[in-house]
Amino acid sequence: MTKDEMVAKIATKSGITKRQASETLEIFMSTITGQLKKGKKVSFSGFGSFSVSKRKARMGRNPQTGATISIPARKVPVFRAGKHLKEAVRK
Repeated sequence: MTKDEMVAKIATKSGITKRQASETLEIFMSTITGQLKKGKKVSFSGFGSFSVSKRKARMGRNPQTGATISIPARKVPVFRAGKHLKEAVRK
């Protein structure tokens, strides 16, 4: 599902315009992004949670040349599905 398809689905189900649905979705995503930038966790009971994970620096290989390269430490966003979402997908 693309963002445009999501906007259309939200607009249809809630009876609002696509523009309002798009603005709402933008606010939703920017709020989650803002909280993750601050290092906070965002949880939706039964659905799942978004958090930030820290990856350690490590050594890797360039697949084209085989040369050893250093991969720096970084923070990455993580989503963990909640119990109800996992059960719904399994069925």
